[in-house]
Amino acid sequence: MSSIEVNSHENQNKGLFNRFLATVEFLGNLLPHPITLFAMFCVAIVIFSGIADWMGVSAIDPRPEGAKGRAPDGVIEVVSLMSAEGLQRIVTGLVTNFTGFAPLGTVLVALLGVSVAEHSGMLSAAMRGMVMGAPKRLVTFMVVFAAILSNTASELGYVVLIPLAAMIFHSLGRHPLAGLAAAFAGVSGGYSANLLLGTIDPLLAGITTPAAQMIDPTYEVGPEANYYFMAVSVILIAFVGTWVTEKIVEPRLGKYNNDEASIDLADNKIDHLSDVERKGLRYAGLAFLATCAVLATTIVPENGILRHPETGLVAGSPFLKGIVVFIFVTFAIPGFVYGRVVGSMKNDRDIIDAMSKSMSSMGMYIVLVFFAAQFVAFFKWTNLGTILAVKGAAMLTALNLTGPEVFVLFIFMCAVVNLSLGSSSAQWAITAPIFVPMLMLIGYAPETIQAAYRIGDSVTNLITPMMSYFGLILAVATKYKKDMGIGTLVATMLPYSMFFFVGWVCLFYLWVFVLGMPVGPNSPIYYTP
Repeated sequence: MSSIEVNSHENQNKGLFNRFLATVEFLGNLLPHPITLFAMFCVAIVIFSGIADWMGVSAIDPRPEGAKGRAPDGVIEVVSLMSAEGLQRIVTGLVTNFTGFAPLGTVLVALLGVSVAEHSGMLSAAMRGMVMGAPKRLVTFMVVFAAILSNTASELGYVVLIPLAAMIFHSLGRHPLAGLAAAFAGVSGGYSANLLLGTIDPLLAGITTPAAQMIDPTYEVGPEANYYFMAVSVILIAFVGTWVTEKIVEPRLGKYNNDEASIDLADNKIDHLSDVERKGLRYAGLAFLATCAVLATTIVPENGILRHPETGLVAGSPFLKGIVVFIFVTFAIPGFVYGRVVGSMKNDRDIIDAMSKSMSSMGMYIVLVFFAAQFVAFFKWTNLGTILAVKGAAMLTALNLTGPEVFVLFIFMCAVVNLSLGSSSAQWAITAPIFVPMLMLIGYAPETIQAAYRIGDSVTNLITPMMSYFGLILAVATKYKKDMGIGTLVATMLPYSMFFFVGWVCLFYLWVFVLGMPVGPNSPIYYTP
């Protein structure tokens, strides 16, 4: 094949890929803001419930006779909100739908604690120390690993670690975009994985619970529901991310030339941890251990006050029910200790200021929750979600898609939807009321379904321009490559997305269906009414 033919073939492939990216971006731009989307969905549910009620849409209730929540006559019928009773229910329930929406309080409480650790500088110092203190041969691994852990503090990884990783790689004579890609892969592609419970855990659990209660009114999903699987996933994502960086991305980027930069890289220096920062981290570590020791006295002894008298630390224990409080405490106390040592926090006013700054950044989230809470409530009131789940489960049964292979389709669907709807909570609030009941009816537990969703929601974060921090990443990248475009960035991240998808799905099947391991404490794999 001649060189002209090769170039023609490459240009054709590049053209197809760029057209694909342009299509994704175009479709994403067609979508309204997620808040507007939820408002539109609420109106659509009201209208559709009236039409479905008029048409007599119904489904046979699959729950056994006498089960709590089962329709009295065994038939689930649509409840119209386009009626006097429906309007009354909407008007009287609007406030309580919002205030009673589980993710609202749990996320805000957890964030209060994380905000102290973040604004004191502890989390940033810990990330810098972890990456910059690693041996050169382990730098890539530590960048990805630290990036995954940074998800505990929301934007920390995007704002601090990704630019830092690019600087570290450049200082080592490696391509800075390889460092940026490795950190981006850990922060965004490994979004759900973590060794610590963070704000995403109570957020998703709070959406899963009401979805599960469409089938079982007593069912509850805790923030810790996916902890085992997500902790194991950290190891997978860290190793896969390292391998893709060193074997695919970095060789493809080639040797870096400083002339490609749009800034003067002479001042692109990295600040190593100072002595006072190291001292602060040591004292923060001691404070963390002391906090854990105090907590242990309430859960380790058989008569511990946070244990359930019959089940211990599992179902119904005050410890698991109050896990968000412990997220708050284990971040806030070490964070304040660090701040006192380094001088970034001196008294209670500094703690309050840190919490206030984080709360002030949550305005968009609170507005989103208001409309998402109405959508979830309306969907439940009308029985549309339950009917759709029953009919969907019947279709899966008819197609003989009730085995574990159904999760490949589910994860793939979530990954595709995430290309245009980048918000994790927004996507799950829309899809959970449909797919959680549907997959429960063919025998899978909500905790398992939620774990599968988290895979699909994470792996395509890297390649969608709709991801909220995509513009920020592109801006950092252009510092090192002045002609960097969306297509180039997505092409760089695509190998991570592909290998994360394959590896994570394989781990899910191995962990859940081969080894039979639960995805979290007291999290069943299968659902039995």
